[in-house]
Amino acid sequence: MSIEVSGKTYETDEEGYLVNLSDWSEEIADAIAKQENVEMTPNHWEVVNFLREYYTEYQIAPAVRVLTKAIGKTLGPDKGNSKYLYELFPYGPAKQACKIAGLPKPTGCV
Repeated sequence: MSIEVSGKTYETDEEGYLVNLSDWSEEIADAIAKQENVEMTPNHWEVVNFLREYYTEYQIAPAVRVLTKAIGKTLGPDKGNSKYLYELFPYGPAKQACKIAGLPKPTGCV
């Protein structure tokens, strides 16, 4: 499986997650978001960039509960709640946002 961006092909797993984390770019994130029917806004980018920083620090993609709590601590309670995150990423904030962020599927996600 793969995704093509600007004439270049990037390998993905069977669920559409990038195989090589180092391939990620904002352009690739936009292409994945389009496939996921997500219109990227500054709020989406805030969550995606948060996830990338979290992954760099902890070497793990957080499950939704951990993500919600961590975002609440960093970005405030108005953004650290399930309702807000599901509005941004309706197919699952952890799962869908991690895919767009070029990260592996979070542990515990079906």
